[in-house]
Parts: sequence; structure tokens; C-alpha cells
Amino acid sequence: MDNAQLSPGSVVAPALSWLNLNYHDVFAAITTFFDFLVTSIIEVLSLGPAPVVAGVLAVIALLFAGWRHGLLTLAGLFLCMLLGMWDATIQTLALVMVAVVFSVLFGIPIGILVSRSSRLESATRPILDIMQTMPPWVYLVPAVILFGLGTVPALISTIVYGIAPMVRLTVLAMAQIPKERIELGNAIGANKIDVLKKIELPSALPTLLVGVNQCILLSLAMMVLAGLVGAGGLGSEVTRGLTRLDFGVGLRASLAIVALAIIMDRVFRGAIPKVYLATN
Repeated sequence: MDNAQLSPGSVVAPALSWLNLNYHDVFAAITTFFDFLVTSIIEVLSLGPAPVVAGVLAVIALLFAGWRHGLLTLAGLFLCMLLGMWDATIQTLALVMVAVVFSVLFGIPIGILVSRSSRLESATRPILDIMQTMPPWVYLVPAVILFGLGTVPALISTIVYGIAPMVRLTVLAMAQIPKERIELGNAIGANKIDVLKKIELPSALPTLLVGVNQCILLSLAMMVLAGLVGAGGLGSEVTRGLTRLDFGVGLRASLAIVALAIIMDRVFRGAIPKVYLATN
């Protein structure tokens, strides 16, 4: 028995092969959808010269998040240009934008559902622990088997990787809402959806924004690893610097990643409350 080994791969690998064989058309459709989405964003961001695109993005940030964030966006994007990483930055921006949006769209509803049941919360807690402590590159392996090499497996892996902190922080946010506010909503005859939209989500917004911040940071970290599977963008530049032992390329790409992380975090933090209030 000393030589016995537990081998989860002997179960997971055949399951992935079975999925790939029997649901190939489904995975192909998902690949086509995400390819189209990312390619469309990249094409839009590549319509004009880099300074013009940077200026337009800065104006958008100004309108949604305020003039300070507009100036920050402009400065960060010009830094990426000066580093010679503009094209890679645009690719990474498109990938991370899509990943963060889908992580939030899946993570918040799941978190709200989990927060409604203590049993469900107890059941999901170890799952979230596993998802957050698992080495990030492990997510890439099944994604590559199912979707092949390129941007889509990187995107799918990043979305899955970003859902866990979003769910966890949504559960925390919902637990921190004062019970008196919910009782007040019920007392004036508001239905559950109105209580959620008008009372719970606005009260939970500060903690939810922390979840968005974590999604952005984890998505960028995953995109660096995704350079190993041909995802392109700044991750591929970091990988190129590593494989060639070119410290300069790796450092320039890393600085561009830092600039992009700061821009996205500040703009999302400023924009989300305004967009939510405007639509509700």
C-alpha cells in the first residue's frame, strides 16, 4: 500500500475528453462567441492612432468616474505607449474587461443566492476555499483541453477564477446590511425585488466594489499566466521576457500591467455606483 497514489487526473482527464467529444459543438459556439466579443473590442480600440484612442478612453473615464480618474487614465495609457506596449495593452484591456464583466454578472447573483441560505453558504464555503487556493495555472489545463489554445481558454479560466472572490464578497456584503433597513422595506410593502434593488444592493455596494477590485487584480494575474497558452497581450510579453531572459521586456510589460490595473480599478469603482443609480 506504500506505493498507492491518489490520482484525480485519472478521473478528470477522461471526463474532459468525454465532454470534448460529446459537446464539441457547444464549446465551439462558446469559442466563437468570446472570440467575436474580444476581437470586436480590440478592433474598436484600434480604430485610431494610439494617442487619440487614449484621449477617448480618458474622456469616457472622466464622464463616468470624474476628472481625476480621467487624468489618471490618460497618464496610465500614455505610460503604456511610452513603454512600447500599446498593442499588448489593448489586447489585455479587452480580455480583462470581458472577464471582469462576466465574473461580476455570474458572481453577484450566485452570492445573493448563497447568502439567502445558511446551509448553502456552509456547503459553498469549502468550494470557494478550493477555488481561491488552487494554483491559477490549474484552471488553464481543462480550458485548453475543451477550447484549444488562444484567447478563449484564457478568458474562460479568468472568468471562473474571478467568480470565487466575487461570490464570497457578495455573501459578506449581504450579511453586513443592517436588518432594520430590510425590515423597513418590508414594512412599507416593498416586494423582495424592490428590497433587493433599492435597499440591499445600494447598502452592499462598498463591499461589492471590493469584490470588483479583486476580480480585476486576479484577472490581470491570470492573464499573465495565460501568455503560456497563446492568449496574447501583456501576458505573452512577460512570457517572452522570461523565456528569453530579457529583463527589459518583462519589466516594461509588468509596468504596463500595473498601470492597467490601477486605471481599471479606479474607473470601475467610480463608474459602477453612477451606472447603478442611473439605471435604478
